[in-house]
Amino acid sequence: MTEEILIWFAKWTKIKYKLHIGSNDPLYFGKREIWWASLGANIGFEQNGKNEKFERPIIILKVFNEHLLWALPLTSQKKEGKYYYKFIYGNKSSVVIISQFRAISSKRLLRKIGMAPKSDFKEIKKRVKELL
Repeated sequence: MTEEILIWFAKWTKIKYKLHIGSNDPLYFGKREIWWASLGANIGFEQNGKNEKFERPIIILKVFNEHLLWALPLTSQKKEGKYYYKFIYGNKSSVVIISQFRAISSKRLLRKIGMAPKSDFKEIKKRVKELL
């Protein structure tokens, strides 16, 4: 393992600790919403966060309670195939990475940035069900 990778994981560990012990104030979030979330430094081909906060935009697929949700990471990179779905929200084009949906804590949510159109969200849900 290179020193660069160790430094990267150490930075993520510090942020992860801060997120874990951070505020317990409730956030208000719902399905179809698009948020920046601190997804972290992950393993292998798992989708990582970017920049100093390890952020990545996500779309909320399902809310279980005020602490837990299913999220799908988004990318601005051109991706095609059955595990990707391109859509536009506001004036921004984005691609959902269907194969990487996961449960996350609401403590990872940083700020809301948009809302997926209903018709696109319906198609995203359909593709997740097909994957399962």
